[in-house]
Amino acid sequence: MKYIVQLLVNALAIIIIAKLLPGTTINSLFTAICVALILSFLNLFVKPILVILTLPITLLTFGLFLLVINAIIINMSAYFISGFTISSLWVALFFSLLLSVLQSVLASVFGIDKK
Repeated sequence: MKYIVQLLVNALAIIIIAKLLPGTTINSLFTAICVALILSFLNLFVKPILVILTLPITLLTFGLFLLVINAIIINMSAYFISGFTISSLWVALFFSLLLSVLQSVLASVFGIDKK
């Protein structure tokens, strides 16, 4: 149950950011839920592989390259879902930053505990 609530909160955050950030479009609530599902899947399986493969660059940039990896994950989800578009890597970078901040805010508002 907790995962479903967190998924819906993430979908809400995705809709809010898509409405506010130019260069992003999302068609419907169902598309936002699909984006949240794909993002969680990519963060669970693909992101660790990317982090390991880019470890030297990440260490050289003191961890800032992880922001680029997050943007790549956002672009991958836009590639897999037809109703979700991101215009550039910079927009994906801002999208990932805003998404992490808004997820934290909404999680505290809705009382979702990360533990």
